[in-house]
Amino acid sequence: MKPVAVRRIVVPILVVLLWMVVFPTVSQVTPQLLTLATTTSTNDSGLLALLNPAFEAQFNARVRVIALGTGAALRTAQNGDADVVLVHARPAEDAFIEAGYGVNRRDVMFNDFVIAGPADDPANVRGLGSAKEAFSRIAATQSLFISRGDQSGTNQKELIVWQEAGVQPQGKWYLSVGKGMGDTLVQSNEMGAYTLSDRGTFLAFRDRLNLQILVEGPIKDGDPILLNPYGVIAVNPARFPNRNYDLAMAYIGYLTSPGAQDAIENFRIGDEPLFFPDALSTEPNFRQYIPASAPDF
Repeated sequence: MKPVAVRRIVVPILVVLLWMVVFPTVSQVTPQLLTLATTTSTNDSGLLALLNPAFEAQFNARVRVIALGTGAALRTAQNGDADVVLVHARPAEDAFIEAGYGVNRRDVMFNDFVIAGPADDPANVRGLGSAKEAFSRIAATQSLFISRGDQSGTNQKELIVWQEAGVQPQGKWYLSVGKGMGDTLVQSNEMGAYTLSDRGTFLAFRDRLNLQILVEGPIKDGDPILLNPYGVIAVNPARFPNRNYDLAMAYIGYLTSPGAQDAIENFRIGDEPLFFPDALSTEPNFRQYIPASAPDF
């Protein structure tokens, strides 16, 4: 074979090999996209910024976080605009599953809610062991209370406590702002108001607030009604076949793995944990997978 003919064969091969080295295949370069609809508390606290990079690196993925209240996060998934949800309102989660929108729910972690307010505490709720009594005093004194008012898990818990207290909150003393937890805390701080907050977001914002925790949840031996469990649910692939179910299940496996659970346990502000891992147990609670209202099995 003549040298020119050899060059005509070899040069194109070298070009192809060089292209493969410099520009790998799309599957190697382009990460998969996972859309996570979640609460503002997981985002505002900084937890997702800690957890997601390791998942993205392990699975060549990019996690798109849509941080909303629980109600809006579940509606996003119901509209087919998310692959997986991480939320904290069990009745709403159960309704989501029962309606056929979600599958394979797992417990992930918990913290609690706290009642925060100004240091002068005009409603005199400091140290009460009952959230119901604290809300009753706030209403009786018409002390300013700021509600998220966004159908979030926090807002849903707040409404449960008002119901327990026998109070229909309304009037100039009760302000519903329709904001995330961080923004609600900032506004409560500026206005010297009471509010209900998850502990994680309060601790993440504590240094910029004059508000104080006045009524504790069960983590510090306070009212059990203020427990705040989080669950993760994959969007049902039978209803939304175009969503990335495989990657959603990988994310569920990642969040409930020993490594991620250790990261959750060690995520702290100062010496205070923001969340407590809840996925691993020698005696697992199998009712976590089904709606709480389902019959015993």
